[in-house]
Amino acid sequence: MIINKAKEVLRIEAESILKLTESINVSFEKLVNAICSSNGRVIISGIGKSGLIGKKIVSTLISTGTNSMFLHPVEALHGDLGMVSKDDVFIAISNSGETSELNQLLPVVKNIGCRLAGFTGKPDSSMAGFCDIVIDTGVEKEACPFNMAPTASTTAQLAMGDALAVVLITKKKFKKSDFMKSHPGGVLGQRLSSRVGEIMFEASTAPCVLTGSSMDLAIEQMDKFKLGAVIVLDEKEKLKGIITDGDIRHCIANQQYDLSAQSVDTVMTIDPRTLTAQSFLYEALNLMEKYQITVLPIVDKQNKFDGLLHLHDILGKGSFQFNGDSQ
Repeated sequence: MIINKAKEVLRIEAESILKLTESINVSFEKLVNAICSSNGRVIISGIGKSGLIGKKIVSTLISTGTNSMFLHPVEALHGDLGMVSKDDVFIAISNSGETSELNQLLPVVKNIGCRLAGFTGKPDSSMAGFCDIVIDTGVEKEACPFNMAPTASTTAQLAMGDALAVVLITKKKFKKSDFMKSHPGGVLGQRLSSRVGEIMFEASTAPCVLTGSSMDLAIEQMDKFKLGAVIVLDEKEKLKGIITDGDIRHCIANQQYDLSAQSVDTVMTIDPRTLTAQSFLYEALNLMEKYQITVLPIVDKQNKFDGLLHLHDILGKGSFQFNGDSQ
């Protein structure tokens, strides 16, 4: 019963999010354009659970390049409204659209002159009537068995906020390097803003074998350098493949015990994922996390092997753990 109930909650919330795709219309486009053309900030306001969702949306917007802040409706009515200017875009969040504290604030905000938008499940609500732009975040029902506790509705609000943030990333041409500028804190943040070439093992100090070599030689190189991989090159030093500890484990699992009888060409992963020495370390970390790998061949534009990057050298040996091990 417990598992089935949990699955039902997830199904209701997932269906609520999918239902939002039917609600996306020109109003969403107007909101995006209003934010992009604004010289001010995005100010989000809500109370209770909607307020918590608003704070999370603000956090996402800030980290992806949109200047934003959260304004509590009650605090706004007691002095903090001075933070709002006519150049801002103000987004109110209320599922019912009848939150008294918020609706008391909106006419005052409107008089300031900024654009007003609302995330609400009731497009015909009082709140919606104050707004220039209305984004429908309505759901058919809450996941709560009493249809009372905000569950599916807050999930829908959050998902719409994510949609807004991601569309703004594209619209503003926000880049990965921009993301790193807003996440510079700590040793890891500083390290990730460096280039791959600054910490990689150069080709002359990385384990390599030529195509056609025996697996005995490959394993010898892996054991010598202890990087968990060996690179396979052709006669022109161009990358042909990689063999990792994981590849060898897979061979053993498939009862290919006599590795000495095989060549590297039969075991290696052909055309592995690569980066260049000029790539940022955060790009390497993203790639490694996505594909669960710990070593990455580094090549130039002609696919000539430049070096080898290991996850431990990105994160700092002994400081972090990661479970990927194969291409």
